[in-house]
Amino acid sequence: MRLAQVRTALAGAGALLLAAAGLSGCGLTSGSPLADSVQPGSIGKGRPLEGAQLTVTSKEFTEQIILGQIMGLVFKAAGAQVLDRTNIQGSIGAREAVKSGAADGMYEYTGTAWITYLGHTKPVVDPYQQWEAVRKEDRRNGITWLPAAPLNNTYALVTNQANAQKYRLRTLSDVARLTKKNPGAATICGGNEFSVRDDGLPGVAKTYGFALRRGNFKKMDDGVVYTQVAQGAACALGVAATTDGRIPQLKLKVLKDDRHFFPNYNAAPEMNSTTMKKYPAIADLLTPITKRLTAATAQRLNARVDVDGEDPHEVAKDWLVREGFIREG
Repeated sequence: MRLAQVRTALAGAGALLLAAAGLSGCGLTSGSPLADSVQPGSIGKGRPLEGAQLTVTSKEFTEQIILGQIMGLVFKAAGAQVLDRTNIQGSIGAREAVKSGAADGMYEYTGTAWITYLGHTKPVVDPYQQWEAVRKEDRRNGITWLPAAPLNNTYALVTNQANAQKYRLRTLSDVARLTKKNPGAATICGGNEFSVRDDGLPGVAKTYGFALRRGNFKKMDDGVVYTQVAQGAACALGVAATTDGRIPQLKLKVLKDDRHFFPNYNAAPEMNSTTMKKYPAIADLLTPITKRLTAATAQRLNARVDVDGEDPHEVAKDWLVREGFIREG
């Protein structure tokens, strides 16, 4: 995933007005009907959504698109006519679509809702309690949150295996030690957004006591970070998203956030409440699938797109069929 994209903050009134204008004017204009011939597998028996017309959405990065396709295919297998309006730029547009009813649902992240949409600054440490707090507070916005996945797409610092062994790095507290004992070696590479966000470099440096020299943090495109850390010369450490498929592909080591600084970003279905009242069977359809979405699963699915170049829709369908949730034909 791209954490900088997932948690695109409210970038100003202009962005919000632009998103709102697009939704209140002609609505979400992109999208096409899902034409797949899919049938119930372990879920959707009896086709409880027969006759329903549902719209799914997502943000624009790989993991979100895959999750949106999963939701849409499940609805299709359960009998619904599904309009695919995934790949909406930025957090606000997709969120507002669900909130307004222009879309019926999407997979969203608990930390994004808690901090970006609901305006809190202090995350809840326990993942379930974080989800429960979001679920309760978001009811007033006409949003229903279904149970969250184990998948937690949060920030992390990663290193390659050689540097992990050389500098004895297992936790972020070990990074703090390195910044003090060998500051020249403590080079961290990451995106520009991480360098200024309170839940990024300033906050984590304060929490752990990083003693970073000027120039220790090197700004670069998020996608380049992974390869630079794998090479290990310019970047001993890098800012990563924990479910990115390049972490296992490049054999990077995720360092433990031993002081629990980074918020929980567990993925969960965020549904329009009116839709849920009309089609309560949606909960039974999505809950067993969401439970199966772990960080390791997300890494594998994301890698098939970002590393192997496969289509997100086909990756989502293949996973659902392999897991037995739906059948083709």
